[in-house]
Amino acid sequence: MRFDTKIGIAVRSDLAAWQKLNVTAFLAGGIAVAADDMTGLPYEDGEGNRYLPLFRQPVLVFAATQEQLAQAHTRALSRDVSTAVYTEEMFKTGNDDDNRAAVREAAELRLVGLAVHGRRNDVDKVLKAMSLHN
Repeated sequence: MRFDTKIGIAVRSDLAAWQKLNVTAFLAGGIAVAADDMTGLPYEDGEGNRYLPLFRQPVLVFAATQEQLAQAHTRALSRDVSTAVYTEEMFKTGNDDDNRAAVREAAELRLVGLAVHGRRNDVDKVLKAMSLHN
C-alpha cells in the first residue's frame, strides 16, 4: 500500500547506540500524537489479550550529520509538516518540563534527532541527501 503521507526520523549518526535508540523512540512518540489517525486500532490475540495500537504506516529512520539535521530543521519549518525535535541538552535533563525548557531557552538548537510527518514529497525534500540508518 502506498500512503499519501510519510513518517521520517533522522538521528545523528555519531551518537552512542543507546542514544540513537532513545532519541528514535522519543521522536516516534511525538509523531504518534501528531494526529488522531496516526495509529490504527488496538491489537488482540486469540486469547483475548489486548495490545496497544501501532502506527498505520512505516517509519523510515535515517542517519544524519549535525549539518544535515540543521538543514532538515530549516526545511521542515518552511513546509507544512509536523515536526518533533530532540536536542543535545535533553540528554542532561530528567523530565519533560526540563526538556521543554531546554528547547525553549536554547539560542541555537543543537539537534541530535528530528522527526517529520507530512505529504510524501514534502518529507522527501526535508530529509533529502540522508541515507537510511543501518
